[in-house]
Amino acid sequence: MTAESDAVWIGIDIGKAAHHAAAIDNTGRLLWSVRVHNDQHSIEQLLSKAESSSRMRGWAVDLTSPESALLLAVLIGADQAVTYVPGRVVHRMTGAFPGEGKTDGKDAVVIAETARLRRDLSTVTAPDDVVAELGLLTGYRADLMGEWVSRINRLRSLLLRVFPELERAFDYTTRTGLALVSRYCTPAAIRGAGAEEISVHLRELGVRRPTIPGMVSKALAAAEAQTMAVQAESTTEQLVTRLARQLLDLDHEIKALDKQITACFRSHRQAQIIESVPGVGERLGAEFLAITAGDLAAFGTAGRLASYAGLAPVPNDSGTRSGVLHRPKRYHRRLRHVFYMAAFSSAQRDGPSREFYQRKRAEHQRHTQATIALARRLVDVLWALIRDDREWQPERPSGHQLKAA
Repeated sequence: MTAESDAVWIGIDIGKAAHHAAAIDNTGRLLWSVRVHNDQHSIEQLLSKAESSSRMRGWAVDLTSPESALLLAVLIGADQAVTYVPGRVVHRMTGAFPGEGKTDGKDAVVIAETARLRRDLSTVTAPDDVVAELGLLTGYRADLMGEWVSRINRLRSLLLRVFPELERAFDYTTRTGLALVSRYCTPAAIRGAGAEEISVHLRELGVRRPTIPGMVSKALAAAEAQTMAVQAESTTEQLVTRLARQLLDLDHEIKALDKQITACFRSHRQAQIIESVPGVGERLGAEFLAITAGDLAAFGTAGRLASYAGLAPVPNDSGTRSGVLHRPKRYHRRLRHVFYMAAFSSAQRDGPSREFYQRKRAEHQRHTQATIALARRLVDVLWALIRDDREWQPERPSGHQLKAA
């Protein structure tokens, strides 16, 4: 391998149907620029073109999304070092080049130039199979939950239009409320069905028998209180019942997916360690592994992990102003959510986490500030546990770790 002064940097602008690759030397001079179709044969040809040179090579990409999966698999499979250049960095670096035009070829050069100039960029690695599966499963669950929230809001809006009293009477984020409106959602429909028919319907959909009488009474009382039919009530009724049935099916799918995520997460060797952290269960643990791949070596320190999660304040000094800190603008939202929810959950139960939270509240910090402080502490706890993986004992209480962090 030649010296770094004779190195070549290859930047790849990722696309769906095709990528664009550009190679520059150590002085930033463009060596070649080619369009590469997103198929194995074309990518292997690009690799052969790069390997035809005896120079040391550094690859850089601007996306690690599904469009780049095949490209990264080929490069990493060939033991090539691949660097990730975030799109935001590419956008800002573009301003250092002349001209306002934007092309894939120019973006590829900017990516290569950024990789040449910066040494703080992260390296793309291939996660193990369990982490890859968790990434897919947790991403899919996030999509399903987005659909769930959207459809719940739409259902409540439709119900509020035709039957406000019924909309207020039940919680439609549970199967109990959805079971009722999957067939009866207007005053006329509830009055026409009567108590017995509604009870049979709820039993068929698995509603707990002790709750059925109260539900039926509440629904009938709401129906008796409204005798007016609103405009387009029939059409609204069809939409509500259709949405409710879709939500019932979606609830089944989410619960089945949660079981799959739990089983997959528990098969990871670090699952027991991660779950020992206060407030971190299977779902948050799966999210953590999907985001970090369980490899904390890339972060170097607990502080850098906390910064990546947006839990470490950064300075905002200027002129005579000093000592001013604020939350970073660039951080991983999902990872912040993982630690924040873990802190929120652990602060509800007696133990070191709650004591820490109450101490921060006693220091006149608001609820959000105290929870973020606890989340930052949990980063240290998790970091210490994974760092000392070989020495970790399952029976060691998590409270001891929290106090020692």
